[in-house]
Amino acid sequence: MRNTAKFTTAVLAAGALTLGLTACGADHDSASDTSGPLVVAASPTPHAEILTYVKDNLAKKAGLDLEVREFTDYVTPNTATEDGSVGANYFQNQPYLDDFNKENGTHIVPVVTVHLEPLGLYSHKVKSADDLKSGATVAVPNDSVNEARALKLLDADGIITLKDGVGNEATPADIVKNPRKLKFKELEAAQTPRSLDDVDAAVVNGNYAIEADLSPAQDALVLESPKDNPYGNFLAVKDGDEDDPRVEKLLTSDEVRKFIEDTYEGSVIPSF
Repeated sequence: MRNTAKFTTAVLAAGALTLGLTACGADHDSASDTSGPLVVAASPTPHAEILTYVKDNLAKKAGLDLEVREFTDYVTPNTATEDGSVGANYFQNQPYLDDFNKENGTHIVPVVTVHLEPLGLYSHKVKSADDLKSGATVAVPNDSVNEARALKLLDADGIITLKDGVGNEATPADIVKNPRKLKFKELEAAQTPRSLDDVDAAVVNGNYAIEADLSPAQDALVLESPKDNPYGNFLAVKDGDEDDPRVEKLLTSDEVRKFIEDTYEGSVIPSF
């Protein structure tokens, strides 16, 4: 698992967004120090792209200084937020954060939900989920929340049936009906799109699908519905840092909504 990828320095700004970021650099002891830039850990796609749009188009008027640090994994952004290396992060959803805080003793809290990246089932070998053969291998993310989410997606489409009430803790052991006798290969979420030449299908998180030049809206065999979906991605901070007075509005402006809709064409959906 890689930690940091590249650093993008940005000046960030605001139209109408409710954030409550904290500012700190890696050399600060606490995210409560608001004298420096806002340092935000983000996944490259679409999170850092959205922040870069804000930097390029909204920053000057707001006069805010933002440093965006890009991470390619789902662990380091939270640990960096917890230890004050960054002031906030933007990459995750509530079930994942709840599980992460529980497992790691961290104290990260959401501030504002920005978008949904629908989870999808993809394949280089079949054109339809109905074409999956008996004994086919399906790759799924290996972290507990995204694996459960992947299995719930397959359950919703009738590919498998999960036992009642398993919720966000579902594992392959909770499958009660598997008519195609599918086999499941558990991989780090970032590896699932790279596995498509080696497995029959893979369930891929939306950000990793986009990075792999897959279009969730067009290429997914099965795609999550946005209706009543609990997996919206939000900006998060360490508990106690929600009320930085410098940033009351940031990521939920009409301009950002239009950018998301125009850029991702249904592969990323605004949640505000």
